[in-house]
Amino acid sequence: GRMVMAAAFLLPIWWLVEGAQSLRRANWTRGIMVGSLLALGALLLVFGQTRTSAVMAAVVSSAMPLIGMTLEVIFDGRKLTPNIALGLILSIIGGVLAAGNFDGGLSFGFGALLCLASVITFTLASRWTVTALPGLSPLGSTSLTVCGAAITGTAFALASLAFGLPGPNLAAFGLIEFSALAVYGIGGLAISQLLWIIAVGRLGIAMSALHINLTPFYVMVFMLALGGTWSWVQALGAGLVAMGV
Repeated sequence: GRMVMAAAFLLPIWWLVEGAQSLRRANWTRGIMVGSLLALGALLLVFGQTRTSAVMAAVVSSAMPLIGMTLEVIFDGRKLTPNIALGLILSIIGGVLAAGNFDGGLSFGFGALLCLASVITFTLASRWTVTALPGLSPLGSTSLTVCGAAITGTAFALASLAFGLPGPNLAAFGLIEFSALAVYGIGGLAISQLLWIIAVGRLGIAMSALHINLTPFYVMVFMLALGGTWSWVQALGAGLVAMGV
């Protein structure tokens, strides 16, 4: 649902900003293939989170900078210097601390493997969005791959219904739920993914991924504004991530 919402938001903007010729010139087959990895990553993350603890999911997700750096070492011949290694270590430790929830345990089982597969898939998709679609602007490549994710995500949903898995409770889906989906789909995916792809294009996947580990701290700040509590552990984690960056 959120991917369809994001695609419906981005495609008209892409058409208005760059014209119909840009859409016709794009390699839709390749874009849909890359976008399918975004959908697969989201699916794996949901499955993984239901089979492991919240803290384990956060620990695995914090490894994204390491995965990004590994890809750059393999594909781009990047040298792993002591400064980069120290930055990675600080960012990963800070990301784990910034998660702020240590009640779920650290059992590395099948759920954690699914979360790890999700992080690897998303990192690859982000890299290929920038490198595998030459001639497209960040707006074009993001719109194209998100559209591919929407198509693949819809196919996943239809297949699950065909196999008898439970579907959404549409009777409980009102204005509040639709508004929440719009905030998530447009803000949390469409706009966020566009900014992310711009960053990856300018900084590379590894350096961009270092910043991802600040996300739990941002969540805490928003929750604080809504009446939540301040956590010095999460603040310390955010400081370590900033030092790593």
